[in-house]
Amino acid sequence: MIRIRFTAADVAEVRFASRPAPLQELNGALGMMCRRDEPLLFGRWRQRLLRSLPAAVDPLADLVPAGAAPRFLDVFDDTLQDGLETVRSASRPTEIRSELERVYAGHPTPPPPWIRDLHRGDRGAWHLLRRAQHAAFEAIVRPVWPVVQDLHQTEFTRHALTVAEHGIGTALTRLVPGSRLHDGVWEFDAPLDRDIDLDGRGVLLLPAFHWTGHPVAAELPGGPVGVTYPAGPGLPLAATGPDGGEAALAAVLGRTRLDILMLLAEEHTTSGLARRLGVSNATASAHSAALRGAGLITTVRAGKAVLHRRTAVGSLLLQRSR
Repeated sequence: MIRIRFTAADVAEVRFASRPAPLQELNGALGMMCRRDEPLLFGRWRQRLLRSLPAAVDPLADLVPAGAAPRFLDVFDDTLQDGLETVRSASRPTEIRSELERVYAGHPTPPPPWIRDLHRGDRGAWHLLRRAQHAAFEAIVRPVWPVVQDLHQTEFTRHALTVAEHGIGTALTRLVPGSRLHDGVWEFDAPLDRDIDLDGRGVLLLPAFHWTGHPVAAELPGGPVGVTYPAGPGLPLAATGPDGGEAALAAVLGRTRLDILMLLAEEHTTSGLARRLGVSNATASAHSAALRGAGLITTVRAGKAVLHRRTAVGSLLLQRSR
């Protein structure tokens, strides 16, 4: 559980990132690539990326020996160049050393030589890390960066409307389903138990569109506390051309799920979808549940009927594929 404690002044210092952060999106994509869940949605994407990644990316695996990355990699700059500079310049040497020690604590094998060099602040080790991050971004995120930018703008608008209509408290709890805001404390589930006092620093909110895990709180050096939260469909985003967009999306979702997504420009019941697609109610229900879990459709009950409709994110995903 993460608990972020606000003062009255901190509430006025809650900001939403105006543009996506390349390295934070990369962190989310790498995290999804290394997970083993949801093979139906992510399996092909993971296999394709692992086959296509250049050797220059390999050192990044050494930074997450047990699945937890060092916190100095959390960077909110909105350009790749600035982000790469910040990883080194804004991180204090003591923080880098302590974070490397944390991620390797209890690990059965010792860190490789370049990690030990990084621990000492060696210039060559920093160059190796910078090259690895740059190569990973170009291979994984660059092809879909326009999609990420469009999704970010949509999320920015949604958050602004919620703040205007319901206030910042409601906006915060809606960003992270299951989170709570009471007595000046915003808390949400996370693997580590952590208390953060803002002390006037405020919060910078950043959506991530490849990542579907828990929100990440980063205490940015000399700045606000950055909260990266999962906001997108949780699907590998596809870079598409003028002719292959729908086929590429079908390869990720599956043909039946793509057909459902297209039909749900208008509301349909489960049985209505089944009739239109020529499948059983159980099949239509299972595919709808997967799309709902990915945030691409919503489902509400109206009497005995269950009604499905496409979300804004689902519509944007279709729009990009076309």
